[in-house]
Amino acid sequence: MITKSLHKRESVLAKSKKQLEILSNGIFQNGELPTFKDKIAETNQFPLSAKKLEILQINVGYMCNQVCEHCHVDAGPDRKEIMTKETMQQCLEVIKTTGAHTLDLTGGAPEMNPNFRWFVEEAGKAGVKDFIVRSNLTIIRANKKYHDLPEFFKKHNIHVVSSMPHWTRGKTDKQRGDGVFDKSIKALQDLNAVGYGMPNSDLKLDLVYNPSGAFLPGNQAAMEKDFKKALMEDFGIQFHNLFAITNLPISRFLDYLIASENYEDYMYQLVEAYNPAAVANVMCTNTISVSWDGYLYDCDFNQMLELPVNSKVKHISEYNEDLLEGRNIVISQHCYGCTAGAGSSCQGTVA
Repeated sequence: MITKSLHKRESVLAKSKKQLEILSNGIFQNGELPTFKDKIAETNQFPLSAKKLEILQINVGYMCNQVCEHCHVDAGPDRKEIMTKETMQQCLEVIKTTGAHTLDLTGGAPEMNPNFRWFVEEAGKAGVKDFIVRSNLTIIRANKKYHDLPEFFKKHNIHVVSSMPHWTRGKTDKQRGDGVFDKSIKALQDLNAVGYGMPNSDLKLDLVYNPSGAFLPGNQAAMEKDFKKALMEDFGIQFHNLFAITNLPISRFLDYLIASENYEDYMYQLVEAYNPAAVANVMCTNTISVSWDGYLYDCDFNQMLELPVNSKVKHISEYNEDLLEGRNIVISQHCYGCTAGAGSSCQGTVA
């Protein structure tokens, strides 16, 4: 079992290295792309520096009940990387002392970590202002042991941010797998039933939209209006906000771009849509991403490419906010994805 785990880890590291090499090359048939470093230097925004920490994002494991085409984490049922209780305890010590106002739990499906509920309960005692759990929705319907998640979320006043590719079955199932749409609809109805997403409710329910192909998301406000109209009319479902997120050319989505021969065109799309106004508000400037094994990254995209923070502090066990603040952000070509159009972050558009 240990040998198998080591081989899996080596395979993941090799893939990250290979993908970083592909991104760094940037030489295409139609000409060489400018580096992201040179691009932001044109507007005197290099080096990109970290501001005051606002969001502590913790990935509690890559295990997931879904295998989505666009997933930048390469999550799935076969991923065994799970945050241990010991590392969670180290995270809790940081949560108690950090100046961050938002705790953001992600995965995989974070609910599949065996210590997920314990961690939520303990982290909740620290009194964070906004406690986010990023749920794929279908986990609520995956197994009886997860059916009470809406009530559990409500008890701890969790801000639920849920993946929902589209309001139609065809587009959703194409990206996330057969049956995902119907399970997602039932899960949203379950959340609505306990008060999530309802007008004037403090139980926040937001949806996340990712394009299903090699193109950029449309206008976030317009899509939110369409989503709300369709989900209400067809299923009586309500939610608060829609976050439109650009698919970054890494992990499974990069594999798709290369296999479908869309990689070059997609990179040109990102560069042509580059918006210097979005650079000032990219999420890496106010966020620290913690991997399942406790290492620190500027964002979860860098985490997937094995690009750790540029700081003496590398692990949650040696966390020092003063040393991390003001650090230079580690960048590469995938960063164009967060600065295209209206920009993109885990909280949606930024410009």
